[in-house]
Amino acid sequence: MFGAFRPTQPSMVGLLWKTPWKLSRTRKANVRSRLKQVDSVIEAVKESGVQCAALTKALELPKEHEMPPKDKYTVFSRHVRGYRKGIHKVPKWTRMTLRTNPKGF
Repeated sequence: MFGAFRPTQPSMVGLLWKTPWKLSRTRKANVRSRLKQVDSVIEAVKESGVQCAALTKALELPKEHEMPPKDKYTVFSRHVRGYRKGIHKVPKWTRMTLRTNPKGF
């Protein structure tokens, strides 16, 4: 009870991983650069002449410079009050394409 591994107040309560409520300036820059890198890969595959269903689906997505900031940094969520939540609240958000939203959002 009073040893080296006794439970302390910070370890007994609260979340283990704390996510900020908004993206910082550097994290937004990283999002933009990641989107640009994906756009460059799609363009390289398009120029190589490969034809596949995944490429046609990827070409329908908007490019980074065509997306408004609202779509770059937030995603649709029906459980949140304003129907939008920060992109960093989505699990595995760096590995998913989150460029499209439902109509009207």
